[in-house]
Amino acid sequence: MAFNNKPNSGGMAQPMAEINTTPLVDVMLVLLVIFIITAPLFNQAIPIDLPRVDAGRVDDKPRMVQVALDAEGKIFVDGKEVPFTALDERLHAMAGTPALEMHLRADRGTRYDRVAAIMAAAQKNGISRIAFVTEGEDHAHQ
Repeated sequence: MAFNNKPNSGGMAQPMAEINTTPLVDVMLVLLVIFIITAPLFNQAIPIDLPRVDAGRVDDKPRMVQVALDAEGKIFVDGKEVPFTALDERLHAMAGTPALEMHLRADRGTRYDRVAAIMAAAQKNGISRIAFVTEGEDHAHQ
């Protein structure tokens, strides 16, 4: 605490009522750094004997189905031509696969209703992840 040497109106010196917070901030920052360093060690400090099982690893990679639609309206699933009437059956057979993702490539001149029909068939069969495959600008001018 600092003292003010200036006399007040009565001629008596009064102590200053200011608190120096710099040491408090320094201590708090040191405690914060210690907490940040030691916090990740807390969850490893508990010894747990986990059970051992004979199970395969979980494959997080999604399975992809490639669907292409050319300018004439032909549909290709994984490189093989499939009639539009059989597309629903083909997607239904694949729909049981977890994390199935469809990559849709459609010709620039393809009618939108054909693309929408393919998307509707995919959604009907539980495929909710659809990616549209395009070419970059550098390939467009060739």
